[in-house]
Amino acid sequence: MRAAWFEAKGPAAKVLQLGEQPRPQAGPGEVLVRVHASAVNPSDVKFRGGARGLDMPFARIIPHQDGAGEIIGTGPGVSPGRQGERVWLYMSQWQRWQGTAAQYTVVPAARAVELPPTTSFLEGACLGIPALTAYRALDCDGGVEGQNVLVQGGSGAVGFYAIQFARRLGARRVLATVGGAKQREIALSAGADAVIERHADVPAELVAQLGGAAVDRIIEVALGVNLTRDLECLRAGGSIVAFSSDAEPRPVLPFGAALYKDLRLRCLLIYLSPEVELRRAIAGVSQALQGNTLRHNIAQVFELEEIVAAHEAQERGGSLGKLLLRIP
Repeated sequence: MRAAWFEAKGPAAKVLQLGEQPRPQAGPGEVLVRVHASAVNPSDVKFRGGARGLDMPFARIIPHQDGAGEIIGTGPGVSPGRQGERVWLYMSQWQRWQGTAAQYTVVPAARAVELPPTTSFLEGACLGIPALTAYRALDCDGGVEGQNVLVQGGSGAVGFYAIQFARRLGARRVLATVGGAKQREIALSAGADAVIERHADVPAELVAQLGGAAVDRIIEVALGVNLTRDLECLRAGGSIVAFSSDAEPRPVLPFGAALYKDLRLRCLLIYLSPEVELRRAIAGVSQALQGNTLRHNIAQVFELEEIVAAHEAQERGGSLGKLLLRIP
């Protein structure tokens, strides 16, 4: 099969290889998937680049956690009736060496989720880590029904889904911050009630938008940069759910301000979510797909042979939407 892989961590152009690899076989509890689309996530390029440690857990790694395709084989313990099923994949390479940047991959059967015919393979590849992170960030700790929600970075992969899921989960008002005019259009298209420029006086803008009310929950993409300002925006007893803090990876907690907000802070890594919570998120995403109401934001589609360019584009940032690979 045609695949991309790396055998050492480092720059994309230096370590990513393209060529032929043996087609895998489904083992117990697994399915064999013919991959049609593969997504490039920030975690994929960080892992390959060595930002999360230089040790290679396996001698060879086919990258990418998320993708979409068709089940063409089942291992022992999996119903053969799943053959032919269109699926979206998540956490394909988590604690495994075979991800979705290949024509075929094998995953635990639970990580291949039915994809309705109204959703394309490219759209299905957008889901995975971003959609599940967004859903759980809103569903955890009692949910957001009747609450005011602020999504920091509303045009990002997680933020774009978070706006949509906040509305589906009954939020009273959904607001988002963005970094420019094009990002504003993206957040509004996801269904945000109001969008605020992130360099503006966000607390003052929120007061104006909410008629003096405060925010109940903040979905945070840059905790270290935004924490102090988040506390100004949050009501007493409110919560911050943070899934990233790249610009300031060692945030300083202003304890006094946090104490007097009776702050609940959750740092969310979807890979480590309890199985019952993960199942709830998958069910929520699937329900939105079945209703054909979930929007997806694709910035650019590369061919498998262009995987280096796709990784470099992800690392540069600035892409307004998901970066995907089409698998021939």
